[in-house]
Amino acid sequence: MTKGPAKTRNPAKGPPDGARGGRSKLVAQNKKARHDYSIEDVYEAGLVLTGTEVKSLRQGRCSLADAYATVDDGEMWLHGAHIPEYTEGTWNNHAPRRVRKLLLHKKEIASLSMAIREGGLALVPLSLYFKDGRAKVELALGRGRKAHDKRQVLAERDAQKEMRNAMGRALKRGRR
Repeated sequence: MTKGPAKTRNPAKGPPDGARGGRSKLVAQNKKARHDYSIEDVYEAGLVLTGTEVKSLRQGRCSLADAYATVDDGEMWLHGAHIPEYTEGTWNNHAPRRVRKLLLHKKEIASLSMAIREGGLALVPLSLYFKDGRAKVELALGRGRKAHDKRQVLAERDAQKEMRNAMGRALKRGRR
């Protein structure tokens, strides 16, 4: 029995292919990261969470605005992600901005730590979602953009949008 073609995707888009399907739920996106960084590679990592964090995430409450990932002693950690306390939680509730462990293979962690050390790259979370009932974070290996780079990217997007709109108008006129 042969397998079908491997799923490929554009790293500039949202979560991986199956992430928006019937078995997954998007919780939070970091849209600013795509603006501030040029994305070079994308990884999917699991998250180690407590029970109240999972319940809060299932309510769709999370912010990745100031979040980033680091490698310490061969382990990957997520800093700055804000998961608010669960409203029905007891004294056993979690701290909203605690450091959370990320689950990746050892080889992936080693390659990421080499890239961060040598290339001046940063690990930023792009999105947080549930996939088959498990919390996942989409991490991007990105290079920071300068202000003029951001303006140039915005100008290119606007030009492409205008081209698409003009083509759409031309096609509509041709159908009449």
